Amino acid sequence: MRPPEFWKADVGGRDAALVLRALLTPLSWAYAFATAHRLRTTTPRHAPAPVICIGNLTVGGAGKTPVARAIRARLGSGAHTLSRGYGGRVEGPLRVTPDMDAREVGDEPLLHARDGPAWIARDRFAGAMAAAQAGAHAIVMDDGFQNPSLAKDLSIVAIDPAFGVGNGQVFPAGPLRERLANGLARADAIVMLHGKRTADDLPDRNWLRHFHKPILHARLEPSGIAPDRTLVAFAGLARPDKFFDTLDAMGAKVAEAVPFGDHHVYSEEDLAMLARLAEEHEAMLITTEKDAARLSPEWRARVAVLPVTARFDDEAALDALLAPIRSRMNSAHG
Repeated sequence: MRPPEFWKADVGGRDAALVLRALLTPLSWAYAFATAHRLRTTTPRHAPAPVICIGNLTVGGAGKTPVARAIRARLGSGAHTLSRGYGGRVEGPLRVTPDMDAREVGDEPLLHARDGPAWIARDRFAGAMAAAQAGAHAIVMDDGFQNPSLAKDLSIVAIDPAFGVGNGQVFPAGPLRERLANGLARADAIVMLHGKRTADDLPDRNWLRHFHKPILHARLEPSGIAPDRTLVAFAGLARPDKFFDTLDAMGAKVAEAVPFGDHHVYSEEDLAMLARLAEEHEAMLITTEKDAARLSPEWRARVAVLPVTARFDDEAALDALLAPIRSRMNSAHG
């Protein structure tokens, strides 16, 4: 799914956007009520190990996965990752290995599995219990901020500052998963995951004026180099322009940039079209780690991959935020 243009903060004055938003507003009220009711009436269950949730306030594209990977690395080898396995068919709990098929377990869990023990489970509490029984000293949950079934010891919200909270409306009239005030009240910290844009051209952050908890800043940086040749880039992300901007900032020679929807399942026709584009430009195909996880081994061998990492501006502030989790890990396991 690609986010519609009227979700953005800067299209509020357009007549078509206002009309469509008005038509969708009753559905937004129902969606917000259902989410609030579920959060209010569900009693969370506690796992034996501390749970850190990396979630977001909006639908897709905030950078949860790179933030979760960076925090998991900060906690060390005793941390396991837990996610729903979005896009996969397996319900779990299941421990994911890097050689599994994204159609079965989803693409993001395959990235987590490269870092160490990773689990998927539609039932988050069952997944946390499986991880704890397998020796997890801490559980980093990728997404699930609006899922109340598993108690969180630390809830961190990832924000793409170039998008913010869009028009501030709840889905489907806007990108929010719940009312903004409700989400901010449950968050223990916010991570602003910056890309190419600078603070001078970011959307208004007036929506943060009542948030007085830690706000950390991180940057999405490539952890590899782009091939020194002409490229045809493609990405199936909620905001594929973030990947294209990264290549641009690196000075890569991109002849074509082809966007697809988030978690797009690449067909042979898609890949044949991309191969034709590469041939026309005498170029190499390049994509993200997340997209490469959805390719067959044969196609993966034909495509360059640019990994990215979330690097925190103030690592001491991140360590301070994680200190209570580390203390529990140390006291429980020496």
